[in-house]
This record gives sequence, C-alpha cells and structure tokens, in this order.
Amino acid sequence: MTGTRAYGYTDTLDAEHYARALRADIRGGLTSTPKSTAPTWFYDARGSELFEEITQLPEYPLWRAELGLLQLHAQDVAAQTGARSMIELGSGSSTKSKLIIEALGPADLNYVPVDVSADALQQAGAQLVQDYPGIRLHALRADFTAPLVLPALPEEGPRLIAFLGSTLGNFRRPARGPFLRGIRDIMRPEDFLLLGADLVKPEHEMIAAYDDAQGVTAAFDKNLLHVLNHELNADFDPDAFDHVSVWNSTESLIEMRLRSRAEQLVKIRELDLAVPFERGEEWITERSAKFTVSGLREEMAAAGLRTRQLWSDPNAGFMLTLATAH
Repeated sequence: MTGTRAYGYTDTLDAEHYARALRADIRGGLTSTPKSTAPTWFYDARGSELFEEITQLPEYPLWRAELGLLQLHAQDVAAQTGARSMIELGSGSSTKSKLIIEALGPADLNYVPVDVSADALQQAGAQLVQDYPGIRLHALRADFTAPLVLPALPEEGPRLIAFLGSTLGNFRRPARGPFLRGIRDIMRPEDFLLLGADLVKPEHEMIAAYDDAQGVTAAFDKNLLHVLNHELNADFDPDAFDHVSVWNSTESLIEMRLRSRAEQLVKIRELDLAVPFERGEEWITERSAKFTVSGLREEMAAAGLRTRQLWSDPNAGFMLTLATAH
C-alpha cells in the first residue's frame, strides 16, 4: 500500500480476477431461467455513491441499526474477546470498524481488512493509519467467499473476525453453511466471530427498504445496466426496465429484480451474447436473506460455531452475534 504507513499488503488476486468473475457470472446468470446475477456488479463509483445514499434513507434502517449496536456494545466485544488482532471480511471503507478498533485499543492492534477492491483497501488503509498511528495494518486483497489464507500476525492471543453489514444475507441457504464452516476452519479455539444479521420484519417494511419512495434503490439497481454497458460493451437501455422488490417467503429473502417493460433483445458484445427478454420478464439482481434469532443460531451451530452473546435492536430488526468455534 504505497504512500501509507500500513504494516503490509498482500494481493491474492490476479489483475483479471474482476473481469473474469464478471464475465462468468453475467454469461451464466443471463442464460439461466430465471435470469439471476450477483449483486457485486452494482458497485462502480456511482454505485458506491448510491449505496451511501441508501444507508441514510428512512426506509433503510439496517446500516444505522448496526452502527447503533456497535456504538452501544463495542466495549462489550472488546471486554469479552480481549482480541489484539481483528480480521474484517468485506471491509470496504472500514467506517464501522473504527468503533471496534477504538474499543480494542488501536495502539499495536493488528488489523487485517479483507476486500476484493484494491482501491477500497488503499483509501481506507491510508485513513486508518493516519487516524491511528500505532495500528499495525496488513491489508489483504482476496475473495473472502473462497478459502482464506491469512497473513502471519506478529502477536499471539485471541483474534476477532468481523463480518458486518448483514453481508451473510447475500448467500442463499445452501451456500451459507459451507461459507460459515470456512470461517470456522480458520478460527482457533481462542478466536471470536462477530457477525451482523438483518432480521425478518413485517413484509411491507422489508419491501420498502429495497424500494424507497425517492427512487434511490431503483437507481442503484439500474446502475448494474450502466456497469454492464461500460464493462462488457452491452446496449442495455435502463429506461426499458422497472425496478421491483419482492419478498420470497419460501427462502426468507428479499429479491431485487429488474422487470423488462417490453420484449427486447440485448447485445453484450464482449461476451458475443444476445440476451432475449420477454415483456414482464424479471431478472433477479440481488437476494438478501433475512434471519430469525433461532434460525441463525441453528445455522451457526451446524457450521461449528457457538453463540456466546447476542445483541439486538428490536425496533430496527437487526442483531450482532458474537460466537466461538466449538
């Protein structure tokens, strides 16, 4: 991480990782029935700006609820874990992480942010080492959905693995078990996992959180089309699609979808692919699972994780879980 006082930087991804993953997901997802792609591709610079706007919307309490729980309980996390190393999966801007870093004590704290975005790691790392001169930061560019190899840390003792933002909800049920077991596999008996999860709420509240009155979420959803036009030389017309959000009660998840307003054929030139859409056909662009306390506890137990502490915000329907390996 040139230009910062970071402890170190490890890049496990080759230069073509993003392009290769994008091509594979879009080709596979848009030739399947129903059409379905990963939410990863929303996030160019504009997509990131739109998501920041979403976090401040009155209909979207998730971000504020987790922030509030961390403000209330970061000291509890520090007291219970005694961690001197923190590994954060999907660290992004590391905004919420600062509350935990400050509670643990940043002087000589080993902090390992893990993200696929080199830019996010660079920017967040530069800010963190400026704010906390004593921190030992080793950024890890990696895909945390694959088996992780963590950098060697200079101190022994408990490690805290943080997975915030209810990002676990981006995994469908069949994938969550293997993912949680993967985290369990890199944990030692003295380590802890801090996990954020969005809870099931009344259906109208969940749908509104993904289809706000101002249309910010709709613009975020349609930003995928701009990304594909730019990255894959496609000819999507954003005005030819409507944004919708649907509660899938069978799988307990919210689905964001783009609904074709007419019969159309879209060309994705970089893939040499022509994708037909029927009028009214829906393309699932994001699945966001919602949990119950008992259900998540059972999923974690099945993966070899024992819940030690749970903090929840009953008003906003969000919880933080602190767990250890069995």
